[in-house]
Amino acid sequence: MSQNNQVICWVVTDGKAGMENQCLGLAEALDMQPIIKRIKLRSPWKQLSPFLRHGLAYAFSDKGDPVAPPWPDLLIATGRASVPASLYARRMSRESGSRGTLTVQIQNPVIDPSRFDLVVVPRHDSLTGANVMTTRGSLHRVTPRLLASEAEKFLPQVAALPAPRIAVLIGGSNAVYSLTPREMKVLAAQLAAIAGHDGSLMITPSRRTGTENMEILKEALRGTPSYIWDWDGPVANPYYGMLGLAEVVLATCDSVGMVTEACSTGKPVMIIDLPGGSDKFRRFHQTMRDDGLTRPFVGKIERWACKPLDDMRLVAERIREMLAAR
Repeated sequence: MSQNNQVICWVVTDGKAGMENQCLGLAEALDMQPIIKRIKLRSPWKQLSPFLRHGLAYAFSDKGDPVAPPWPDLLIATGRASVPASLYARRMSRESGSRGTLTVQIQNPVIDPSRFDLVVVPRHDSLTGANVMTTRGSLHRVTPRLLASEAEKFLPQVAALPAPRIAVLIGGSNAVYSLTPREMKVLAAQLAAIAGHDGSLMITPSRRTGTENMEILKEALRGTPSYIWDWDGPVANPYYGMLGLAEVVLATCDSVGMVTEACSTGKPVMIIDLPGGSDKFRRFHQTMRDDGLTRPFVGKIERWACKPLDDMRLVAERIREMLAAR
């Protein structure tokens, strides 16, 4: 079990890109090429997962990928819909007389974490347990190799922009934060003021940013040294390329994943505050500030020395140890 190419690994989610990428990032940190399982649940498991844990053999719809033997050595999963697959594979693989599938559940599974071999959650979730490992942020796919590769591909599009280049990651309204045209006008004016004065801007929005906000941003930055990627262009999202080329990163506060990825570059990250928030988000942002990874953005660019957020390495080491002990 010591050689990664001998380990069969599944990544199990409901297919949402953000969830799947967290699992893929962990598999990649383990140097594994996983089998991706995008599952669909039948009723009533679809409505009652993860609390309905009986009859799991009948829980999986044929509209999704099968959850059936041969069972993997390692199963990495996230999301409530993935819980039945984790529980079923763990139980059935052990009943088959083998060592059984090692199940790693990312994010709070809501049910007792002892039902899995390892649960990996952000510290701000406040979940504890003998088999619970906490990270400061979310898991992700950012590595020095990925950033270098994507930066090389993206550079021709922004080669004319003067250094230093500043990446700006803009999210949007969600369940706890708001990014309305009122906030965007303020942010756009701040960005226009630093464009050319503190460096050039490379901006990538979220689908949550919205058309009206994008128009405000484009108008404010017209004629400035800036590049704005929009979702309508033929070029794939250069998000990782921007992170690779940037000397400083600005990011709105509404996404734990986006801020975590930015902090994993080892570059200064400045947080753009938005109205709203929650206790979980406030705990997360406080941790990032306390560890010297982020500072608030108030219209002025700052630079400071900081180390990359390296929680992915620690999680991968823990899983390697668990696999080696089997």
